[in-house]
Amino acid sequence: MLMFTSITVLIVLVLALISFWLPLIKPDTEKLSPYECGFDPLGSARLPYSLRFFLVAILFLLFDLEIALLLPSPWAMQLPDPTMTTFWASTILLLLTIGFIYEWLEGGLEWAE
Repeated sequence: MLMFTSITVLIVLVLALISFWLPLIKPDTEKLSPYECGFDPLGSARLPYSLRFFLVAILFLLFDLEIALLLPSPWAMQLPDPTMTTFWASTILLLLTIGFIYEWLEGGLEWAE
């Protein structure tokens, strides 16, 4: 056990020393700039995101979660009371569909104003 520990420590020390020697010590002005792509920054980087972006992202996560919740439904039909499983799965689908229709009718999914 001592041999494995000492070999591990030796490998870690060698890799740490190599990682300090390999990078260049003199970085140039392009590497010191905030954008390494070569473009000059055009304005503030702190522009606010549109709330519609977050709405679409939350809808995606919600419907992704719905699939994860409903995926075990065929296996749950083997339970002693399959009507209860069907009822709860249908309730989840109905609530999500009503919420989606509401957002659609309110114009929450429209990108253009």
